[in-house]
Amino acid sequence: MQLLASLQNIRTLDELVLWGGYLLLFAIIFAETGLFAGFFLPGDSLLITAGLIAATGGLDITRVIATLAAGAVLGDSAGYLIGKQLQKTLFTRQETLFFHREHLLKTEAFYRKHGAKTVFLARFVPVVRSFAATLAGVAAMPYRVFLFYSVSGAVLWVLCFTLAGYYIASMFPEAVGYLHIVIMVGIVLIVLSALRHLRPGKHS
Repeated sequence: MQLLASLQNIRTLDELVLWGGYLLLFAIIFAETGLFAGFFLPGDSLLITAGLIAATGGLDITRVIATLAAGAVLGDSAGYLIGKQLQKTLFTRQETLFFHREHLLKTEAFYRKHGAKTVFLARFVPVVRSFAATLAGVAAMPYRVFLFYSVSGAVLWVLCFTLAGYYIASMFPEAVGYLHIVIMVGIVLIVLSALRHLRPGKHS
């Protein structure tokens, strides 16, 4: 009951991050990169918000970067193991509220185009990054190759977005309010896109 009461008082993403701390940052990024159901989570927005909060002293920027990078890499590895276990049966899996073959096929097309680099490049592409690691497992990509692209992509992704929020808040504190608006608009667009994909009859 106390947990629900606390959550009811949270109205913005930065309030949620401050409430959940490093564990919440890890959990969200892990889920977005390693679990099918995480495709609608606001990964990019979360990274920028974490940087903003760190700039105001609410979190430590070094620990933020380490936590987010660890969540991304471990999430990737979890997705890779899921792909290894499911192999090709993944493509015949029954669709559910959070799993749609359309997302998998889009990622497969991205994978065919970019090869092993997909694991790196997909880090910067919402939805695709939630399936790329799993497809790498399905394709039996050597784990050492996978891990190289996973770690390098995770570190660059986290540094780019987190430090963007951190330095904008540090150098232009008056712009933080406007940046929050941009982040909220981004989250709304992500949620609307997710709801559109989850609506019945939208998939072939």
